[in-house]
Parts: sequence; C-alpha cells; structure tokens
Amino acid sequence: MSLQLAEQFESNEQYEQAFEEYKKEYNNSPDDLGILERLGHLALILEKKDEAAGYYYEILKRDVSNSLAYEQLMTIFENTDKYKYYIYRGNKNSLEGKLDFAINDFKKALAHANEDDTQVIMTRLTLANLYRQTGNIPKAIDEYNIIIEYDNLHEDIFLQLADIYLQDEAYSSAIDALLRAKQKGFNSDRISEALATIYLKSGDAKSAIEATKDELLKIQCMLELGEVSQAYMKLKNLPEEYKNLPKYFTLQAQYCYSSKDFEKALEYIEEYNKAQPNSPLTYQMKALVYDETGDEYHAHLNWARYNLLRGNRDIAVNEFLNAVQLRADDVNVMFTLADLLTEDGDVDHASEYYEKIIKIEPSNKEALRKLANYRESLGDYRTQVKYLEKLVEVDSKDLDSLKLLAKSYEKVRANDKAIEIYSKYLELVKDPVEYKMAKDRLDKLSSLGSGDAEESVGLIDRIMKLFNK
Repeated sequence: MSLQLAEQFESNEQYEQAFEEYKKEYNNSPDDLGILERLGHLALILEKKDEAAGYYYEILKRDVSNSLAYEQLMTIFENTDKYKYYIYRGNKNSLEGKLDFAINDFKKALAHANEDDTQVIMTRLTLANLYRQTGNIPKAIDEYNIIIEYDNLHEDIFLQLADIYLQDEAYSSAIDALLRAKQKGFNSDRISEALATIYLKSGDAKSAIEATKDELLKIQCMLELGEVSQAYMKLKNLPEEYKNLPKYFTLQAQYCYSSKDFEKALEYIEEYNKAQPNSPLTYQMKALVYDETGDEYHAHLNWARYNLLRGNRDIAVNEFLNAVQLRADDVNVMFTLADLLTEDGDVDHASEYYEKIIKIEPSNKEALRKLANYRESLGDYRTQVKYLEKLVEVDSKDLDSLKLLAKSYEKVRANDKAIEIYSKYLELVKDPVEYKMAKDRLDKLSSLGSGDAEESVGLIDRIMKLFNK
C-alpha cells in the first residue's frame, strides 16, 4: 500500500509525503532500483542533495553501469565538490569506453583531491589501470611508483607493479618493487613467494631458495643449482598430498631431464598435461627434451605450439615451417600451418599445403573445400570445378558441395552438367528456399538448351589454345 500511496502523493506534487512513503518502501525492499531512483529524484526536488547523493550511490553499489546515477551525481557535485564530480564523470566515461576522456577526468580529480592520502592513492590506482587498458605501460608504471611512496598501502599494489614489470621480463625492476614492499613492512608469504618466483625466473636460484617456504619451489631451485641428488631425495620423500599436484609432475620431469632419462621425462610431462591441459609449459618442456635428444622435427613442432599459445604467431609459423620441411606427412600439422598462413593473408602459400594434404589423403574434404575456395578467389573456375567434382565423389550427398559445383558448371558454361547436378541437389534438399532457388536455376538452364553452351565452351577452349601457341 505504501508504494501506491507514495505514487499518489508524487502525482499530486506532495513531494515531502511521497518521499517519506518511498523511504518506508525502501526499508522493505532495499535492492529495488526503481524505489532508489524515486528517492534520489524526490530528494533533489526537496533540495536534500546529501540524501540524494546517498541514494544514487546506493544505486551504483547495485548497478555499477547505471548512467542515470552517474549523471545525477555529477549534477549534485558539479559546483560543490570538484573531486567527486570528476571521479563520477571519469567512471561514466570509462564505462562507456571513452578511456582517453576518463584519463583526463581522473587527472583533473587529482588536482582537486584533499589532503587525505586515500583519495590520491585510489585516483592514481584508477589512472594506472586506465593507462594499462590503453597500452600506455610506462605511464602506468609511473603512477604505481608514485603510489608506493605513500603509507597505509595494501600489498596488492606492490604485487600489481611487479606483475607489470614481469610482462616485459624486467625482472630486476619487479624484484625491486617487492623489496620495497618488504621495506614498507609487508613481510607476508604472498610477497616472499612472489619474490622467490621472480628470482628463479631471473636465473637467481640461490636467492629464490632463501626467499621461499614452498617445498616444491625449493626442489626446483635445487635442480637449477645442480643439486640433483639432493633434490631427488627431497622429491621422493614429499608427503602424498603433493604427488597429485601439477608442479610435482614438472619437477619429476625436470629431474629426469637432468638425469638424461628423457623417456621418463616425457611420461611426467604427459601427466602434467593431464592436470593442466594445453599449457604452454607442456610444449616448452617437450621441446627441450626433443632438443636434447636430437629429434628436430618434434622439437620444432613443440616450440611452434608453445609460441602459438604465448601469442608469438610469427615465431610459431616459422617453427611449423621448419617442422614440415623435415617431415611432410603429418596432415594435422599441415592443416594448422595452412590455417595460420591463411589468417596471415598468405593464401598462396597456404594452398601449397592443402595440395600436399590431398596428395596424402585424396579424399580429405576440408582440404578439397579450401582449394576449391582458393581457386574461386583467383577466378580459376575450371580448376575449382575439378576440386568440387572430387568433393562430390567423396560425398555425393554433401549439399553445399553439390550447390557450389552446379554454380561452378554454370560459370564455365557447362550447362548440361549444371542441369545434372541441380537435379541431384533437388532430390536431396529439404529447405524450401534452397529448393526454389535450385528449381529456378534448373528451369532457366533447361529452357536455354545445351547447344549454345557447349559451343561457347568449345570456342573459349579454342581461343585459349591459340594463346598457348
């Protein structure tokens, strides 16, 4: 009843009474955005701006993308609190994808921040995040380096800065960021373990083993330091709960690699792959094993897959090329390579591998289809017809291939053959739209007769023979 009464008061412009009734309804339904919007609106009418701001803020807590709330908050604070005005405007621009405008807003907000460090830190953190989103990593780093000069921080800030450095493999800078965290009093396990991991990545296994409490990481450090037998003893005596962890399998693989037991190393890598499917580390470890055993083909193959997962497409393509030069009988590898070349726009080179595929597997529908499409893109309809004919031989009920073949016969003026294929297509197709299209084409071709068409083909052939002479 309160809601109806509130709406009635509001329609009668009895705003104070409407406001009180909406508040009663809000107490019963605190997550109702419609009621919050009415309360915010009425609070503004009644010039209760602080209360209005509170209601719009509550809306944003429940719906961070609510444009109306941002707009109203900007209106409320435009002339009274420039910091909040620019913060809300920046958030609105950020949500709308206008990141450059958002950056400018947060920079203006900084100029109006009070002496409370919290405002400055939060604003600079937001700026750092926006710089990262726009790809301006140096600016993001600058913001973080300013932030870590303040007190009353959270350890996540140092971890985030270290992560940015790690993306460019700037290990010394990442280490410095975490050492600064320790100087600030953050001696947590998270900081220590992150520091140990970076030490190890940078090649400083000695510092890593001193920083970590992680038994598995200690074993990895020992292996890196050449303490193979000690590492194995520690590995062998680990509690059972460690022995199903992905890290355990990588350490066993690393130990076997160090001991030159490459077959066993590959077995542990496979166990790791079961626990962490399609991880770049799987392919990196395999590649190292195959490099060591002199198996160039599988080494190139695994380096290719590793780089592909890491986003290094050019390196991956080059590794695949090296692999197929050594062994050109793996259809799956050639498909992967051809698809990558096609995505890179090198369709001529890609077609060479599709040709190799059908020499190995003459009935490979996907390769035949790719080659038919390639020939069509060149305007070479006669060769396209040959590939489509092979496709239809492989699968006489493939509707797409039948339709394409019929259309290709039309392009080369082989109307009798087009009529034959359209007739087969009509026997199989169920879609009424497709049926009508094919029937219309068949009727039109039948009305033309075949004589002129065959004569036309013969004329073209004769002209081409003259040019060839």
